[in-house]
Amino acid sequence: MKIIEMSATALGEEIKKGQIGVKEAVKAYLDQIEAVEPSVHAYLDIDEKKIYARVKEVEKGIRQGKYTGPLAGVPIAVKDNICTRGQATTCASKILNDFVPPYSADAVEKLEEAGMILLGKTNMDEFAMGSTTETSAFGETKNPWDLTRVPGGSSGGSCAAVAAGEAPLALGSDTGGSIRQPSAFCGVTGLKPTYGTVSRYGLVAYASSLDQIGPIGKNTKDCGALLDVIAGYDKRDSTSIQRKLYDFSKDLGEDIRGLRVGVPKEYLSEGLDSEIKKAIVDAVNALSQNGAIVEFFSLGMTDYVIPAYYIIACAEASSNLARFDGVKYGYRSMEGTDLHDMYKKTRAEGFGKEAKKRILLGSFVLSSGYYDAYYLKALKTKALIKKAFDEAFVKYDVLLAPASPSPAPHLGESLTDSLKMYLSDIYTVAVNLAGLPAISMPWTLDSQKLPVGLQFIGNCFEEKKVLQAAMGLEKIRGDFPLAFAKEEG
Repeated sequence: MKIIEMSATALGEEIKKGQIGVKEAVKAYLDQIEAVEPSVHAYLDIDEKKIYARVKEVEKGIRQGKYTGPLAGVPIAVKDNICTRGQATTCASKILNDFVPPYSADAVEKLEEAGMILLGKTNMDEFAMGSTTETSAFGETKNPWDLTRVPGGSSGGSCAAVAAGEAPLALGSDTGGSIRQPSAFCGVTGLKPTYGTVSRYGLVAYASSLDQIGPIGKNTKDCGALLDVIAGYDKRDSTSIQRKLYDFSKDLGEDIRGLRVGVPKEYLSEGLDSEIKKAIVDAVNALSQNGAIVEFFSLGMTDYVIPAYYIIACAEASSNLARFDGVKYGYRSMEGTDLHDMYKKTRAEGFGKEAKKRILLGSFVLSSGYYDAYYLKALKTKALIKKAFDEAFVKYDVLLAPASPSPAPHLGESLTDSLKMYLSDIYTVAVNLAGLPAISMPWTLDSQKLPVGLQFIGNCFEEKKVLQAAMGLEKIRGDFPLAFAKEEG
């Protein structure tokens, strides 16, 4: 088996045993990046000199017993809204084109402490605003399964990199499905942890009450191992939660006998692609045949998740993005005649169309006369959505749902219809509003040979149940090909 075909945990094992060298592993991925990156465009920044300097550090650390974890020596890609000291973090926006952070995000610090090697920063929708990775100021990323289609978003670059064999693991961020939806489109596995489990320190904020960093990998075991690395309490993040246990992958089994699985009826109603609906029904049958207890039930509140999400997310975005004004850092327009004119021209030239649209919407719902009618009402709806999930988890261990209403659309389709793009998040945003953990995993291929993903949703702090459900279904499914393996075949 080629190095780029190995799972991250298998690669880490071979490195630990001395069967594969750290430099050998890194070179295999850099060679793959050189081969496919011109067509996929998953990365925005790769510094080979820095990578090989880090390889020497890690090799020495492994020899001296400093790095002993299961992912020591394993390369990883990081989404470009997660700060990396000394390496550009642009959020795929012109307004941060030259920004080089003086510090690293807590999650990146933890990667370094585990002996992992950063390959580069991945492309994304500008400031994580989008579902296709087409709103990037530096060009679109393409789906490795079909280069005429989108990889999903906003973590499309990270998911495409794993799918194309350009990285064994990646970090993404999930505000309303930005890890899970592109994972489904690209045929990889992506996990959104419980809100507060992974520190947001160093994550450039889109919507602070919804954002969460999470792992993307080739399978569930890899995601669990990476979550073990990046999770933990951080006093620098006021929303960080101190949990008793962080060993998410320990004693993780594949046995799903007796697992109580709920399937919301609303998620299988109008608007869901017929092939995806069939895939969900097939998954239900497979779970039942292997001992899980599966029931259909009514979740409620599903008609309100998209409006509530976009009101809250855009309101927070308008506040968070106010800091980018051309004064302290980032792009500054040279055309301004005075301070206020410089502000206006900087933001007009620096932000893309989608970011401007969401800033305007957010400013509107927070304005006098509309705050109560829209923003406060959305917050009350958010509480009711959380209550609906709480009631469901009294009866069920996990919920099974589609990850998206359709397979990956063609490039350009979603940008011409904003409403269609927003509705593509219908099965994912409720998880963020309720702060729950959820995992997206590939289940099958449709008639066009495109990946079909589904997601397991768990109650707060119950990542292990979500991971176990996904591992059980993986065992039933068998190995799932990656896009680069499809091309070779």
